Amino acid sequence: FFLLVSRQGKCRLSKWYTPHTDKEKQKNIREVSTMCLSRPQKLCNFLEWREYKIVYKRYASLFFITCVDKTDNELITLEVIHQFVEVLDRYFGNVCELDLIFNFHKAYYILDELLIAGEQQETSKKNVLKLVTDQDTACEEGTDRDMQ
Repeated sequence: FFLLVSRQGKCRLSKWYTPHTDKEKQKNIREVSTMCLSRPQKLCNFLEWREYKIVYKRYASLFFITCVDKTDNELITLEVIHQFVEVLDRYFGNVCELDLIFNFHKAYYILDELLIAGEQQETSKKNVLKLVTDQDTACEEGTDRDMQ
């Protein structure tokens, strides 16, 4: 899974790549976010959790948290998180938590362009931004036609 959690522990985005019940999701979010939020900043960004690894990174007031298999490379996962943050930053122009709250659908769309089924699909930030802006243009054109 991929989570964005505020410093207050509120989940701002959650993307699940394996099936879970809503109750399990809430329990996992609470458990993992508590672990990450309570860790001192000087400790590493990798945690063992159940039969998985948690890889997380804090940017400003948000924690970007991923759950990966124990065999996955932590540094590549950190790079995927960083790439997601950079794309969000370029798209929103210095992204903040409010951008993600009010435009969560765009954050999901960007994440879906980067990852499919939890695996990296696109490595080019330029291509992702082009696809997202093309989607915005198509939506605006559709809205303009509906108003006429």
